[in-house]
Amino acid sequence: MKKNSLLTPPRHLSNAMRSWVSSICDRYEIEEQNFSVLICAAEAWDRLQEARKVISKKGITYLDRWGAPRMRPECAVERDSRIAHVRCLRELALESEAVADEPPARSAPSIPRKR
Repeated sequence: MKKNSLLTPPRHLSNAMRSWVSSICDRYEIEEQNFSVLICAAEAWDRLQEARKVISKKGITYLDRWGAPRMRPECAVERDSRIAHVRCLRELALESEAVADEPPARSAPSIPRKR
């Protein structure tokens, strides 16, 4: 199969995401118009990881100038990036191709309903 040079992962992605994008392109026929969505998924994952690093280093809250606890802005970045990543995967019908270091999804325990 001829590899399309237009579907090369951009250099600004992390090594892990460039590898992930290449593996998706190798396993699936990604059309050029959908490649940008795949890149958005990778960018969102990279941004999510960056936010996680800051949160793990500095915590999820800080004290404002009045001493009141506030959520760090990185928490919103992490949340928004996770949502963007999942939406891009859904748009491409690649939900089963989640990034490898993503924690496995857990099913909610079944709770008996009262009648």
